[in-house]
Amino acid sequence: MTIKDIIQKYYDVVDSQFLRFVLVGGLNTAFGVGVYCLAIFVGLPYFVATLISNVLGVLFNFFTTGNLVFRNGNPRLIVRFVACYVVIYFINTAVVKLFLMSGLNSYWAGIAATPVVALCSYFLLKRFVYKA
Repeated sequence: MTIKDIIQKYYDVVDSQFLRFVLVGGLNTAFGVGVYCLAIFVGLPYFVATLISNVLGVLFNFFTTGNLVFRNGNPRLIVRFVACYVVIYFINTAVVKLFLMSGLNSYWAGIAATPVVALCSYFLLKRFVYKA
């Protein structure tokens, strides 16, 4: 069985684009939050940890989101994808800052920001990158 066959079976089982986004987002989020927490653990400030997790996550996310969510793995879309992630970075940093101001520590602020950032990501990617 090839990767293409596996992806097609995934599409057959998970028909809803938003549901696919949520499922793939779980994988992408685990990757991004893991990188973020590792950066905080080694002593980096939250805004640097957020930057690092977003930069590394963009490459991982580009392939998983394009292929598994929007059925479009066109490498030419990476410029628009990265542009959306620049916007997402600023949204993420602002949301984390709000949670920090509410008293959460850096770990929980980053984790709590995730659902807000995920929704913003879906709509930005759908509208400006994959134009469904």
